[in-house]
Amino acid sequence: MEKMPFNFYAVIAATFVTLIIGFFWYSPKVFGTIWMKECGITEEKAKQFNMLKVFGLTIVYSFMLAFILPTIVNHQMGAMGLFDGNPKNPVYIELMKTHGNVYRSFKHGALHGFFAGLFIALPMTAINGLFEQKSWKYILINAGYWIVSLTIMGAIICGWK
Repeated sequence: MEKMPFNFYAVIAATFVTLIIGFFWYSPKVFGTIWMKECGITEEKAKQFNMLKVFGLTIVYSFMLAFILPTIVNHQMGAMGLFDGNPKNPVYIELMKTHGNVYRSFKHGALHGFFAGLFIALPMTAINGLFEQKSWKYILINAGYWIVSLTIMGAIICGWK
């Protein structure tokens, strides 16, 4: 039988994607200098950040994202919902025998992660940026970060079997 277990290792791996992407995305050689200028952060102000708090909470929030992403990137998680989350339901078992790994790939997960970034993260980032009177550079840098991060997170979560 093809089961669709929750892959905790994939969720943990996806959790750290935001830190890795952020390290490069917000570096001075990529978008860091522009981002700091657009949000009004100076080098001196950046040195005052409580990095333990910032990185600790980033991991917590990234875990929350990674934890919910299987419901977006894995069709099989939705199928389980049709059977009240009961993996022992005979119809669910038969469905998994026939369609268990359909669309279970890094490529498909990346597609769904990309769409989550484009249709969830971008609008949320843009709305906040508009009300905060931030520039489009600021909005697009942050939204781009989330689109790339969610694309990679989705690939890991959907493709890791």
